[in-house]
Amino acid sequence: MTTEETSQYVPEHTPRLSWAQHAPEVYKAMVRLDGAARKGLDARLFELVKIRASQLNHCAYCLDMHTKDALAAGESIARIVQLSAWEESKHFYTEQELAAIELTEAVTVLTDSFVPDEVYERAAKHFDEVQLTQLIASIIVINSWNRFAVTTRMVPGHYTPGQHG
Repeated sequence: MTTEETSQYVPEHTPRLSWAQHAPEVYKAMVRLDGAARKGLDARLFELVKIRASQLNHCAYCLDMHTKDALAAGESIARIVQLSAWEESKHFYTEQELAAIELTEAVTVLTDSFVPDEVYERAAKHFDEVQLTQLIASIIVINSWNRFAVTTRMVPGHYTPGQHG
């Protein structure tokens, strides 16, 4: 958004620190891990997983980034918007995508319990073992990114698709 467009809104918050600058080796390792986790996964599915985890973790920075990346990968606005209410909007998604979204929720919200067998088994029906491992890795990686961004108060709104890739 331009300065003129944002002048009517409250000012941006200030980030607590630039963790990538202060821990560049950790940041580089996260980038490598992210790249390794995405191998073999459909780009749109990968972004849906990242968006859903980021919604659950209230990570505005990652929501900004991954909705933009999803749109750039050809995802529809309707499917992105409906993702926060996917259980009522199942007809927007394939069975494979629903299994991935459900697994994302189970892995992300571990404080509620554990990853239920039926959720894991449903995902295992739609992904071979390699893909399932990549999916689990992708879910774990976005949860890590969310925690860095939320804790350091990274500021959303300035990302452009492909900026970090």
